[in-house]
Amino acid sequence: MSATRTHTVIESPIGPLTLVATANGLCGLYMAEHRHKPDESTFGDSAPANFGEAKAQLSEYFSGERTEFTLPLDPSGTEFQHRVWAALRTVPYGQTWTYLDLAQTLGNPLAVRAVAAANGKNPISIVVPCHRVVGSDGSLTGFAGGLDRKRYLLERESGGVSDVLF
Repeated sequence: MSATRTHTVIESPIGPLTLVATANGLCGLYMAEHRHKPDESTFGDSAPANFGEAKAQLSEYFSGERTEFTLPLDPSGTEFQHRVWAALRTVPYGQTWTYLDLAQTLGNPLAVRAVAAANGKNPISIVVPCHRVVGSDGSLTGFAGGLDRKRYLLERESGGVSDVLF
């Protein structure tokens, strides 16, 4: 790890969120019980003051006032993963795409499994909206934060939820 990282933990309707950043931007957003969560020793020092804008935008998102994030991002990943994560940011708020839709957006409809794997490794959940990707039949499929959180986020974006989940 070459870039110095800092982190903070904030409360949200889906439980605590751990935000991790480098000097270049947000590089991680992890939920409790998050699959693929890096070892917390890699998160750097606690520095809540470094996350004012991220906290504000997440608060606006959860209150229904924000539909798109404008934070600088600095995720670690392969070139292919970066392409998938950039495509995820084009999935409109309140809508879902299938893994095939995402693969087609990238110009390779045969890459469904690779797209699904990259989607699952997205280190910046919510901000990079991997929760908006569903199975080919519209079913909720894997989400690093768990299917209850995925369902909650999708329902919140469609206007169907106002309570806290955790």
